[in-house]
Amino acid sequence: MTGGTFSWNGRDVAFRAGESIGAALAGAGVDALGHDPAGRATRWFCGIGACQNCLVRVGGRLVEACLTPAEDGLVVVSADVAEEIDR
Repeated sequence: MTGGTFSWNGRDVAFRAGESIGAALAGAGVDALGHDPAGRATRWFCGIGACQNCLVRVGGRLVEACLTPAEDGLVVVSADVAEEIDR
């Protein structure tokens, strides 16, 4: 099984083939994914896209980390980060 790495807020995160961004972040020990508009911490919670508590920004778009496949070379940032961090 192969995988790759993607960038999470400027830090490289390894993943296995078939893993979601959320699963890879959890495997890397990332607990907090950012903050919602009310200032509360967000995290990977349900794992099936129902709660939308794991929103992250990929390519300027908000996506659910639990449903979005990890891809080599992606730049992923917290939803509350206005602009993506360059690698």
